[in-house]
Amino acid sequence: MVGGGPVGMALALALHYHGIPAEIFEARTRADVRQDTRVLALSDGSRQILEWLGVWPQHAATPIHRIHISHRGSLGRTRLSASQMDVPALGWVLPAARLITTLDAAVSAAGIVYHEQQKVGAGKTPTNTSSQTKVALTAWAEGAVNTADATTNITAHDYAQHAVLCQAHTAQPHNHMAWERFTDEGPVALLPLGKAYAIVLTCAAVDVARIAALTDADFLALLQQRFGTRHRFISVTPRETFALDLRYRQQPVGEREVWLGNAAQTLHPVAGQGFNLALRDVWELARTLHHAPDPGSPDRLAAYAKSRQLDRRGAIGFTHALINIFASTLPPVRHARGAGLLALDLLSPLKNFVARRMIFGARAW
Repeated sequence: MVGGGPVGMALALALHYHGIPAEIFEARTRADVRQDTRVLALSDGSRQILEWLGVWPQHAATPIHRIHISHRGSLGRTRLSASQMDVPALGWVLPAARLITTLDAAVSAAGIVYHEQQKVGAGKTPTNTSSQTKVALTAWAEGAVNTADATTNITAHDYAQHAVLCQAHTAQPHNHMAWERFTDEGPVALLPLGKAYAIVLTCAAVDVARIAALTDADFLALLQQRFGTRHRFISVTPRETFALDLRYRQQPVGEREVWLGNAAQTLHPVAGQGFNLALRDVWELARTLHHAPDPGSPDRLAAYAKSRQLDRRGAIGFTHALINIFASTLPPVRHARGAGLLALDLLSPLKNFVARRMIFGARAW
């Protein structure tokens, strides 16, 4: 296992519970891994996977009971609710550090060997394993898709956008409502976290330096202008930024190698599909390798790749289409967007299909 972050530790645990030994190799220190500052938006399907692994940090997670999706300047909007879907929550929001701490404790309790500060280069097989036996399979769960890797077919698309991340408090409580607000400048997401909102504000790459340098007051004014008047923002934390692009491997497997999570596909954060797709990768790989005499055999890896094809393509296509559709400023497209959101809200079977796809991935079908 190359990568000791949340995906790598989740996979090591999943394999362990299926009776498959695994060791973790992480370039950073274990303490540094636990300092992850990200906020994770998890579907209820991901909650089920983490509960199966025994690592669901219930008390750290804020449930999402409703989601409001709209586009500024258009009449259409869609609202989703957990009660309509007959699930305890549409999703959950929690600090990545809390999940990582829980995973780390479970890895230690399971006796899984964790090699810290041991970087494994691309195309290399981990060495110095505790058993000193031949590695049957190398799982890459570290970093993003490397476009310089010439050993496989990689698709890449630069959105020319950055995400600005922070937390903000509002004058009124969030009441467990999440918001996805599409604007001509890019989407804005508000995710309930504790008593605050985790904010993901998308901006053009040419604007990110200016926005990052704004004072708190000026950023709050920008956020208010982008989001609208349904909430009044009163305070904000320091901001972080990162570039947004789409990169994915056409095939997530190679000769005794498999790539999962961001190492297999790096997605735009709209609709929060990335980490949820990674956990489904973990679930399916562990299930496919169960009782395998040779976990790295070509037939097992081919079976895994085939089983993930529909879910991967669906998530990649869904997020990419959302960005392209809502980025267009052509009047006919704007009107079609509003009509589409309205139709989605009125047609219960279609709304349930989309919601279940976001919650459970291809398992919804």
